[in-house]
Amino acid sequence: MRRILSLALAGTLAAATAACGGRQDSANTDTGGAVTCEVSADARIGIATGNATGVYFTLGNAYAEQINAVGGRVQATAAETGASVQNIQQLVAGTYDVAFSLADTAADAVNGTGSFTEKQKVAALSRIHNNYTQVIVRKAAGISDVAGMKGKRVSTGSPKSGTEVIANRLLTAAGLEPDTDVQAQKLDLTKTVDGMKDGSIDALFWSGGLPTPGITDLLTTSGDQVEFLDITPLLPEMRKINEVYQEGVIPAATYRTAADVKTIVVPNVLLVREDLDPDVACVLTKTLFDRKAQLEQTSAAAKEIELETARETAPVTVHRGATKALDDLGAPR
Repeated sequence: MRRILSLALAGTLAAATAACGGRQDSANTDTGGAVTCEVSADARIGIATGNATGVYFTLGNAYAEQINAVGGRVQATAAETGASVQNIQQLVAGTYDVAFSLADTAADAVNGTGSFTEKQKVAALSRIHNNYTQVIVRKAAGISDVAGMKGKRVSTGSPKSGTEVIANRLLTAAGLEPDTDVQAQKLDLTKTVDGMKDGSIDALFWSGGLPTPGITDLLTTSGDQVEFLDITPLLPEMRKINEVYQEGVIPAATYRTAADVKTIVVPNVLLVREDLDPDVACVLTKTLFDRKAQLEQTSAAAKEIELETARETAPVTVHRGATKALDDLGAPR
């Protein structure tokens, strides 16, 4: 009887794993054959995105819709998550099959550094849009730079998110100890925006595409009470950690600010497991570019997805299925 119950439980767990978008069968893993970009077995793909009011979530859901609209064997669903670090952990665990991630977090993953204690077996489908580090403070808090956040109530983003990684690095670069020098509030963007509105949070860090719906909400309802910080003076210290960090600009038109805001940007990448079926990876990559116009209708950030930069994912290698797709699409090497 115990053996029968054990076998039944194992079957139930296997079915539950499949329903969550994890691996279902050997047809969805790499068997080493030639890449044809034709998927002969049904493949249900789970996409790990980010906070519900962020660009990852918006773009991820639009991407899933376009994968499904193609009408092939590959079908997808997108899920809200804590973003980059958590996404990679759950990708490797098999909970999801595709994951949005900041390039700096992805680099940590393949190198086994930062939030990762060992090298993670992930590969990239493509570089996608840039994330803009958006640091906003309540004017009444009297904060003029990141160093001025000492003792303040600061939202550093969801736990295990790329925002949290960048927030902690920026605080450190400013000479602060993230765990003791600020009153860190590890909140998702929705709760963060609510806290900025009601005065329970003095400052926020957010890493996301433009425009981020949650930030638009904050600037629309409380624009006269908050302001962006220029964090580019910390760029030299940030580049000592990872050269992927670059200077960028949030145009005034994005959130209807009085002027452009200088900031630090970092690219995003779409990740999969190294052993994902290359034909599935090929289909996913081709869909990303073939349906780009439809993605742009949902999120302006999709305009930054370009074949010219698709392979710029180092140190993460491009998955061999994605390589086939990019070759067929004429992406430069």
